[in-house]
Amino acid sequence: MIYPAGLKIYSHSNVFKTEKGKPLQDLQIGYHCFGKLNAAKDNVVWVFHALTANSDPTVWWKGIIGEGSLIDPEEYFIVCANVLGSCYGSTNPRSVNPATGREYGIGFPEFTVRDVSRVHHLLRLHLGIERIQICIGGSFGGHQAQEFTLLEPKTVDSLFLLATSAKETAWSIAIHEAQRMAIETDLSWKENRKDAGAQGLKTARALGLISYRTFRKYREEQSDRDERTEDFKAASYVRYQGEKLAGRFHAQCYWHLSKCLDSHHIGRDRGNIRSVLNSIHIPVTIIGIESDLLIPMSEQKFLAKHLPDATYHEIESDYGHDGFLTEVKQINAILQKHLQKLYSCV
Repeated sequence: MIYPAGLKIYSHSNVFKTEKGKPLQDLQIGYHCFGKLNAAKDNVVWVFHALTANSDPTVWWKGIIGEGSLIDPEEYFIVCANVLGSCYGSTNPRSVNPATGREYGIGFPEFTVRDVSRVHHLLRLHLGIERIQICIGGSFGGHQAQEFTLLEPKTVDSLFLLATSAKETAWSIAIHEAQRMAIETDLSWKENRKDAGAQGLKTARALGLISYRTFRKYREEQSDRDERTEDFKAASYVRYQGEKLAGRFHAQCYWHLSKCLDSHHIGRDRGNIRSVLNSIHIPVTIIGIESDLLIPMSEQKFLAKHLPDATYHEIESDYGHDGFLTEVKQINAILQKHLQKLYSCV
C-alpha cells in the first residue's frame, strides 16, 4: 500500500477496546494536518473522510479543502485522520497483530462507527485540541462527525454534513451485504496476503457503483453509440473501476469497513434517535442530493427536522451519492453561508 504524501502517524500506547470489548494493542492512527493552530486555538476544522478515501482531503476534496479554498490552511488548522480499519495509515486487517506476529487478516476485531470516532478523539487529545470550529463530512464521514460530536459535545462548535443519516438504512445494509457476498465468492479472500480477495473486491466495487451514480449519468457517459452486441462501454467502465479499487485497497479492509457502516446508529445505548438529535445544540448545516440513491434526501430531512439549529439545503447532481465529492461549486456556496453564520454569532 502506498501511503499519501505528508502522512503522520500517532502510536497510542494504551490498549484500545472496541465497543464490543475486543482489544487492539499498539494502535496506530494515520493523519494529515494543514495550517497552524491560532493563538486562541479556535480555528480547527476536522474533516472526516468517506469509505475508501484517505486522510488528505486536499487531494480528494480539491476546491473545498486546501490552498485558495474556503477551508484554507492559511486561515484554518485542518485535521483529517485515516479511519480505523482503512489501509492508508491506521491499524487495519493488514496490520501485524503484536500478539501473534502475523497480520490480523479477516480475524481483525469488529469495530463500529462509534469506535472510529473514539479513535479520532485519541488523536485530538494527542494534538492538544480542545475546541473544533467545524466538523465536516459526507456519507461515512458524516456518520463519523455525528458520533464524534456526541462523544464530546462541548468540543464541537458546528457541523457541516453531506449525504448522511442518523443510522444506516436497511437499503444500505442490503447493498453492503451484497458487496460482502461478492468478496466472499473469491476463495482467496481469507488468505494472508496483500492481494487476497482482489477479484471479489472488483465485483463489490461494481455493485457499489450502481448505488453511487445515477441512471442519467450512466446513460450520458456510458451509452454505446452503435448497435454492438458485446464489449459494452458500461461493462468496461465498472470493470475498470473495480480494477482501480483493487489496485489501491484491500478486500479484507473493505469487508470490515462495510460491517462498520452497518453499525451506524446514533441512538444505540443513548435512547430515541429523535431525542439524541435534539440534544445537539450547535449550528448544523445539512446537504441532501436530489439524485442520491444510497442515502436519499429523506434521511437528511429527518436530521434537519430533529436538530434544534439545523439548516437544510438540496443540491442537484447527475452524480448521485458521489455528488458530495463532485459538486464543489454548489457545496461551496452553502459552506460560505455556514461560515457567515458562525462568524455572525461571534
